[in-house]
Amino acid sequence: MTNGYKENPEQEIDERIINIERVATVVKGGRRFSFRVAMVAGDHKGNVGMGMGKANSVPDAIRKAAANAKANMRPVAVYNTTIPHKVIGKVSGAKVLLKPASEGTGVIAAGSVRAVVEATGITNILTKSLGSNNAMNIAAATINGLEQLKDPYEEAAMRGVDPEKLKPFWDRG
Repeated sequence: MTNGYKENPEQEIDERIINIERVATVVKGGRRFSFRVAMVAGDHKGNVGMGMGKANSVPDAIRKAAANAKANMRPVAVYNTTIPHKVIGKVSGAKVLLKPASEGTGVIAAGSVRAVVEATGITNILTKSLGSNNAMNIAAATINGLEQLKDPYEEAAMRGVDPEKLKPFWDRG
């Protein structure tokens, strides 16, 4: 399975930093500090990925996180400017509720959820973060929720329903 990013590196990719933290490892002589960066990358066309980078300097950690996020990009079922149905993404103690919204609602989200959703290209969505406040887990839960989304036309075809019957319902906008 190939994604379009390795073949066409000039594509416009939106990179957003979720958080930067100074982390320490304890060694015999004391503590050694380094920086951990979590980042989201998306192409505003329904593809999104998350990556983490760790290094002794912030710019190096950002570079590593960006490379990891681009390598982990996955497609997401986006319908027009929102998502096709309600979903809950879970990772560790973090839960994120994602609900479709009508045109003009905007992105009702904060922090990591907003970064992931906007990088994906979704412009109308309602979200609620439940459980953990850990920014990395919330972003991962958001991506988990987006990966669970099903395309309405593919789902109709799998169930033996004529996809053309969905047009009046889905193509209201």
